[in-house]
Amino acid sequence: MAEPAKTPGAVRHAEEVMGTVFSFDVRGGEPDAVRAALDEAVAGLHRVDEVFSTYREDSQVSRLARGELALADCDPEVAEVLELGTEAERLSEGWFSTAYRGRLDPTGIVKGWAAERAALRITAAGVSGVSVNGGGDVQMFGVPEPHRPWRVGVADPLRPGGLAAVVSAAGVDRLAVATSGTAERGAHIVDPRTGRTAVTDLVAVTVIAPRLTWADCWATAAFAMGSRAGLDWLESLADVEALLITAGDEVRCTEGLAARLG
Repeated sequence: MAEPAKTPGAVRHAEEVMGTVFSFDVRGGEPDAVRAALDEAVAGLHRVDEVFSTYREDSQVSRLARGELALADCDPEVAEVLELGTEAERLSEGWFSTAYRGRLDPTGIVKGWAAERAALRITAAGVSGVSVNGGGDVQMFGVPEPHRPWRVGVADPLRPGGLAAVVSAAGVDRLAVATSGTAERGAHIVDPRTGRTAVTDLVAVTVIAPRLTWADCWATAAFAMGSRAGLDWLESLADVEALLITAGDEVRCTEGLAARLG
């Protein structure tokens, strides 16, 4: 059960699930309704882990990948996520994929989608603002306080403890920030064309977009593309801004990024 934070009108909660920590910061709303919505959102994350985990032999995704379960017999959310993954693959021209070495693996989209869905569930409870941070990727709705927007620090991958930028959600009702890179988990991003670790000049890509589902996908795809192709592609996407940092400490960004900093 979530407990209220010291700040009046705020409820904060951290939950270990899906191999990471999801942190919730909820502002406003009727206390009982907020806690009920938060408990529902947390339970939903655990259900997502049960259904989609590729580490659980008995998960629906693992059974689907082995041909033991038909898509029609899975929870409806499985088809939803796979359809989103297919769209991400199309829009990225194959640089994003829900397959790994020929096996179904929607890991690259599930966390962002789950965090966004959790934030939406809490927003429906009538809160004034909510921020859900799933392992460093953040979905924000509303505002934390009147006349003050949500702000998210982007870690500097080459200077531990430092920030490369601070993103502001000023002027918008929803915003998401997602980062893909090697600083936290090493070289884990795969080039879908080869099935091997992506060979790239980048150490981090941060994408800013209205929805975390897409921001997470686009950061992964752009990282695999490399700095030049990745930046050009990100510039072509509507309502998307990005910050790319190379191993040589070169910073590249989309033309509209400055309007999102602060």
